[in-house]
Amino acid sequence: MPSPFVVVGVTPGWLRSEAVLEAFEVTEATWTEAAERIPGFGASETPAYVARGVAALAADPGVARHHGAVLTARQLSDEYGVTDVDGSRPDCWGLIRDLGWEDQPLGVIDDYR
Repeated sequence: MPSPFVVVGVTPGWLRSEAVLEAFEVTEATWTEAAERIPGFGASETPAYVARGVAALAADPGVARHHGAVLTARQLSDEYGVTDVDGSRPDCWGLIRDLGWEDQPLGVIDDYR
């Protein structure tokens, strides 16, 4: 008999938590100033983005199809249509996959929001 439990891992991207904002000496209202210094930070996301994805995942009657998977916040956005609080769909892991960990060039971030 199949297990009644579904196990799914979820990972945010570059999360703009209070600690991260403090470390970059910005606030949620001024976070784009940090992205001007470190372009990759432009693909960061609020905690609400991953939370919206998790809520949609939990409400999905077909969630079992994801059993054993680890999903990113962007994958949840793609699957369920959720967005971050500003309407964007950040893809930090896609940015890193395509361009690496080093500083990314200005102007490319729009492709990952």
